[in-house]
Amino acid sequence: MSGVDISTLEQRVRVAARALGRHGLVQAWGHCSARIDAESFVVCAARPMGRIEVGEPGTIVPIEGALPPGVLGEVRIHQQIYRRRPDVGGICRFMPPHVVALSTLRSVPKPRHGVGAFNAACRFWDDPRLLRDDALAAELAAHLGQAPSLVMRANGAVTVGPNIELATGFAWCLEDAARIETLVRSMVDVAERDDACLTAEEIDARQVSSGAVFERLWDYLTADDPESLGSGAAFPVPQWGRP
Repeated sequence: MSGVDISTLEQRVRVAARALGRHGLVQAWGHCSARIDAESFVVCAARPMGRIEVGEPGTIVPIEGALPPGVLGEVRIHQQIYRRRPDVGGICRFMPPHVVALSTLRSVPKPRHGVGAFNAACRFWDDPRLLRDDALAAELAAHLGQAPSLVMRANGAVTVGPNIELATGFAWCLEDAARIETLVRSMVDVAERDDACLTAEEIDARQVSSGAVFERLWDYLTADDPESLGSGAAFPVPQWGRP
């Protein structure tokens, strides 16, 4: 086991879980986790994330091997992503309503505004099944590749980040991009026009974290949480490409 403070890491996961619930990104379903080291991670309690209580423990899960008793079956997704992505320190599996609505059309939000740039490389998983076996979870993780996010048809989404705070921030940004996408589609007849999206150069220019972009987003997402640790260290945002 690494020298990571497991108690503090569990606290950060609880705060992230409640933030996802508070902002309508999960309902009864979903889970989030943070990497401990190369061999394990901690996942939130197996119940509605918005109802996770102060101090409620999560579960330490091995990256290799069977899921511990009581851990939700789709936590296999976390195992497979952590196994393939040493750069990933946090994962959110969530059910954002605008993202889900677009997914039923086999569509992901396009980078139409600044926040949309962070998930410009979002992948699409064209399978509505729950991922409760290792082989299917491994396929999904391979399909995610090096992207920050993946939308699952009629079944929510996954975001990853170098820590749980950024994974949560990317989750909010993905849903905000989907909100803008659905609004644009309600306003114009041809919403798929490439000229209505950010250019490749604009995407690169907007994938930056200067000005405490994600620290401020984290403060917003966790406002009034009884266990919030504040923004803490700066959140450098990796540039994970574009479509």
